[in-house]
This record gives sequence, structure tokens and C-alpha cells, in this order.
Amino acid sequence: AMPALCRDCLTRTDAARRCPSCGSPRMLAHPELFDLTIAHMDCDAFYASVEKRDDPTLEGKPVIIGGGRRGVVSTACYVARIRGVRSAMPMFQALKLCPEAVVLKPRMAAYVEASRAIRAMMEELTPAIEPLSLDEAFLDLSGTQRLHGAPPAVMLARLTRHGELVLMRRPPQIGIGAARVTLPPGSFLQATVAGEDTLAARVQELCGKAKRIADLFCGVGPFALRLAARARIAAFDSDAGAIAALRKAAAGAHGLKPLAAEARDLFRRPLVPQELNAFDAVVFDPPRQGAEAQVRQLAASRLPLVVAVSCNPTTFARDARMLIDAGYAIDQVTPVDQFRHSAHVELVARFKRKR
Repeated sequence: AMPALCRDCLTRTDAARRCPSCGSPRMLAHPELFDLTIAHMDCDAFYASVEKRDDPTLEGKPVIIGGGRRGVVSTACYVARIRGVRSAMPMFQALKLCPEAVVLKPRMAAYVEASRAIRAMMEELTPAIEPLSLDEAFLDLSGTQRLHGAPPAVMLARLTRHGELVLMRRPPQIGIGAARVTLPPGSFLQATVAGEDTLAARVQELCGKAKRIADLFCGVGPFALRLAARARIAAFDSDAGAIAALRKAAAGAHGLKPLAAEARDLFRRPLVPQELNAFDAVVFDPPRQGAEAQVRQLAASRLPLVVAVSCNPTTFARDARMLIDAGYAIDQVTPVDQFRHSAHVELVARFKRKR
């Protein structure tokens, strides 16, 4: 029988018209399906998809990215493509075909940031990536079976479904400090319980007696909820679902100091010095690309204490350089080796302002 994979629930089975587990017709079958190792990844209507992600009011509307009436179409969403709009088409022609289209000028900085996030997802699968453009790349998944315990096709399918809910029998909950957190789909947690406990304990120790702390890139609150046992917390993250979960958890916990949580894209709208100077300490734990925009603002502030958590020594070194050049000194660095069978390492560092 020919091997097959359900693209909805990721069940591996023999070729069939529908998945025997979930009934989906979205089946993928090939004689060598679970042996193929080279993948070509190309994001759909990338620029338009980023715009719709950032502005929910665009959902269901035809969106064209490009210049004025004398320009050309850079890309168009699928709603506009149904009307005949295509990339490189003169804008006046596109608007004749789809006069109700929402035309937006390109925001390359936003697309680059989204591309970096996608690249980070790719790097979770393999370091062997050959990028072709912001939204397209080849991946060599030869070591996937050994590293992840699943064939390349399965891991690639998981990547394309990143963060999309397929089935939830009951909302998962975890304990963080004195709080119970109901995890939204796609929540980020540390690789191990021991690793998270170690990092959190170190962050608490390095924050010392600070009474007002900002937790940047806070996620569902692995640091914020613990720090709130003795300090007032302002927590920020771009993930609105994580922020909602954090607020609910803080409201239901007893014995915590006030904890305010705000959904805010710190890459595009970092906290500025006037906001940062209200705190005694800042904790930041960004994704692998680091926090360059936010660190520039930290460097310009009068904050006495900054605690950095990082899973990428390269981007940590870049961000640390900016803080040191601005008058901070590293007085402690703690590596945490929580990634088994991997060269990756987590670290926690404390910066104190000298001048």
C-alpha cells in the first residue's frame, strides 16, 4: 500500500480518500513520502498575509500590495487573485478588475520581521537552510527522523500548521508560582520543567529587591507570575492570546502584587526611555532573533538593572554590546543547558548601570 499523511491531524496511514482518524479529505500520498528529505517552502501571498495578520479588519477583503495607479502589483491576496489580479500587473489594470481592493504600500520592515520569525521556525527543524527570498527557502531535513523522531514529511506538515488548533478535548493548564495558567494554542514554554524552574529562580534572584519590574516578551508569564509575589509587574508581549491567559491567571491567583499585562509588538513599538525609567528593573526574554529595537531603547534609558534571558548566544552578544556601550556592565552570566542532544544553550545575565 502507498504511504499517506493527513495534512489536518497528521495521522500516518495507507493511501485513502479520507483520513481514518479525522475524516479529512486533505490526504497526501507518495511511494517515498516518508523517505524524501529535501523540502521547498514558499509562503502564500506573503506580504498580503502579513498585512492581514497585523490588521484583522482586512480579513475577507481583497488586498493588493503595491504603488499608486502608475505602479505595479507587488503581491495580492487570494481574494484579489480570484478577481484576476496577479503579481507584476499594472496597478490601473488590477483596479479595473477589482475596484474595491484595499491597496497598501509595502512595509518591508514588517515583512523582514515576519520572515525572521518563519526562519526561526525552520531552524527548529534543521540548520541546513538555503533561503531564496524573504518567504521562500529549501530545507535539508535529512536528520529529522533521528533528531525529532518523525519523518521529514511529518515535521514539515507540523511546521505549516504552526499554531493552528486542530482539536482540543479540554484546555491545558499549568501551575506557575501561585497561579494556574490556561494555555492558549501555540503557547511557548521552556524545553523542560527543570529548565524553566532554573531560569525563573535565577531571574528572581538577579532582580534582587526591585519593587517595580517590567517583563518584556513575557509570554504566558513564567517570570511575571513568579516575580509578582513580591514586586509590581508590567508585562508586555505581542501574543494577544498569551497576554489574555496571563491576565486571567493573575486575576485568579492569591497573594500577588498588582500585575498589568499589555499586548504590544516590542519589535515595532518598543518601550521608550520615558516608559522604562518608571521601573527599578527590566527582564527581557526575546525569541532567537534577539531584541535589537527594544535594547536600543533600554540603552538610552536610566534603568539601574536589566536581566536578559536568551536562547541564542549570537544575538545575545549583539544586544549585550549595545548595553555595555551605553554604560552597563555584566556582573553575572549563568548558562542553562536544557536542550538535550543539541548544541543550543540558554543563558541568564544581569546588567547594572555604571554611568
